[in-house]
Amino acid sequence: MDPEALLLIDAANVVGSRPTGWWRDRAGAARDLVERIDTARLPETVVVVLEGAARTGVAERADGPVRVVHAPGEGDDTLVAIAAAAADGTVTLVSADRGLAERVRRAGAEVVGPRWLLDRL
Repeated sequence: MDPEALLLIDAANVVGSRPTGWWRDRAGAARDLVERIDTARLPETVVVVLEGAARTGVAERADGPVRVVHAPGEGDDTLVAIAAAAADGTVTLVSADRGLAERVRRAGAEVVGPRWLLDRL
């Protein structure tokens, strides 16, 4: 993982930020988000964290510019753990979850909202 720039994505929060009917097909919504991120070819190393039913939409990926992690429980706990482990570089979390934002800021990460990412895609 590039220690200089890591973009950490709270997929549930990003998908849930727009009323697109995602709740009818969580796996499909996760797949669509990851495909859009793949296509965008963002300059940062990207880690997308999926939880719950969304995990069935995209297989885990540990390599490449867009990695996918399946949270074993709460996605927030996984996001915080990844942010803390990547403390040697710049970590930017994409989420509007205030509680999660506070937790990753304590780990040294920056936080931006879903609109920031969606505008880049």
